[in-house]
Amino acid sequence: MRPWEYWLNTVILSAQHHPPRFVELVMLILAMILLGLWSVTAQWPYLALSLSYIIGSSFSILVRESIGPRPQFQLTHLTALLLLIISFYSFAELIR
Repeated sequence: MRPWEYWLNTVILSAQHHPPRFVELVMLILAMILLGLWSVTAQWPYLALSLSYIIGSSFSILVRESIGPRPQFQLTHLTALLLLIISFYSFAELIR
C-alpha cells in the first residue's frame, strides 16, 4: 500500500505545481490508450479522438513553451510540431 500512496502523492504534487503539464500528460496518455484500442478494433472513432487529443496537447505545449521564460527553440517544440504534422496528415487520410 505504501508505494501506491507515494505514487498518488507524487501525481497530486505534480498536478498542483504544473497544472498545464499535467493536463497535457493526461491527454497524451489517453491518446496512446485510444491508439492502442484503434489498432486492436480498427474503428475510426478511436483514431479521431486520439488525434484530437494529440492536436490539443501539442498546441497547448507550443503555447505554454512560447509564453514561458525560455522562448528559444527546444526539443519540446520540435516534438510538438512533429506530432501536429503527423496528426494533421492522419486526419487528411482519415477524411479521404
